[in-house]
Amino acid sequence: MAKKAVASFKSGGQNKNFVKVIRMVKSEKTGAYEFKEEMVGTDYVKEYLSKK
Repeated sequence: MAKKAVASFKSGGQNKNFVKVIRMVKSEKTGAYEFKEEMVGTDYVKEYLSKK
């Protein structure tokens, strides 16, 4: 299960759109679920979410 929040950042005069993706991952050590957060470009969201 993953959810995303949209954010845009301005750097160097260029507008780049990024998405904060939060993914729920099961820990191999404890078996508990943990959340991984990562900033991903809007062009690469589908690729990132399709990875396991």
